[in-house]
Amino acid sequence: MTRQVVVIPDLHGRADLLEAAIRQFPDAHFLQLGDAIDRGPQSMATVARLLELKEQGRATLLMGNHERMAQEGPNWYAQYMGTHDMGDYRRAMEGYQWWMRAGGETVRKELGGLTLEQFPPLLLEYLRELRRVAYVTADGAIHDQAPGPGTPSVLVSHAAPPVKHQQYPNPLSAALWLRPFEGPFPLPEGVVYSIHGHTPVRNPTRLNRHVYADLGAYQTGRLALLEVGNPQLHPKIRVLCGPGQPERANKYIQFGEMIPVTPIDLAEGRPGERPYYRA
Repeated sequence: MTRQVVVIPDLHGRADLLEAAIRQFPDAHFLQLGDAIDRGPQSMATVARLLELKEQGRATLLMGNHERMAQEGPNWYAQYMGTHDMGDYRRAMEGYQWWMRAGGETVRKELGGLTLEQFPPLLLEYLRELRRVAYVTADGAIHDQAPGPGTPSVLVSHAAPPVKHQQYPNPLSAALWLRPFEGPFPLPEGVVYSIHGHTPVRNPTRLNRHVYADLGAYQTGRLALLEVGNPQLHPKIRVLCGPGQPERANKYIQFGEMIPVTPIDLAEGRPGERPYYRA
């Protein structure tokens, strides 16, 4: 039986848009691209719902660069608790401040306070559950490695395919940080195209064999949902249009080829009349 797989890009604390996505696809398996936390209003509610979906077997969760930053402090602090080496404690505090400066401050405010000594168990659990890269085949199966030339697949990761790069010698780190202008990136044999978030775009965009779909949901209220089916065909994309400031997208960069999408006005709860391009 073929499983319906829907990719959800950067949520950044928009638990309301996650719930709307679940209502749109009540039977789908969700592949979340990371950056579920920071910047937006409900990081913890978003994390709790994603973990619930994973427990139900309905979600595969990927790491974004914001989760990677959130992970740094607690990882070093756990090491410090074993070594009592003040160097480890210093690295833990540096990692914590790195995350705070990049968006973690919104999580701290949401919780009414957050320290390494009393780090939220729910957030720690979420950070432990994250993969870096996934490959989706036509049957809806999700693999840790590319299945190979005989089995076409779609590569899904937060920022870019896992490639060696002069700034990121570890390909799995490159997958969290690289921007489109640093490509094009080679894809493993058998991978037809790849899907990423990380770089906000005005409309889902194709550049070479890479699709970018972060619509800045925490600001714009617009969230792309990409239904991945036959890898030989590009994904069907719906865009949820909820509360936000869609005009904020005007500051996002434009590149590549815009992909037609179907808008879903959440105020009305029904799709638009036809696929369209939204700038």
